[in-house]
Amino acid sequence: MIPMRKNRKMRKVADMTIYTLRNMVGRCFNKLKNSRRLASRCDKTADRFPGFIDIACIRLSLRYLST
Repeated sequence: MIPMRKNRKMRKVADMTIYTLRNMVGRCFNKLKNSRRLASRCDKTADRFPGFIDIACIRLSLRYLST
């Protein structure tokens, strides 16, 4: 659940650990979609698509390890 605004009269409690994990997963998918080949799914066969997801994840993790 996304946290409510501070000016809301009836507030519901949001679990911040679940929200932060959801946010991290959403950001990861957004960064993976920056790869054009992954976003357009231009691979012809189904067995090559997961392989390219692995390559994109490795590239993403190497980018953050080098900084």
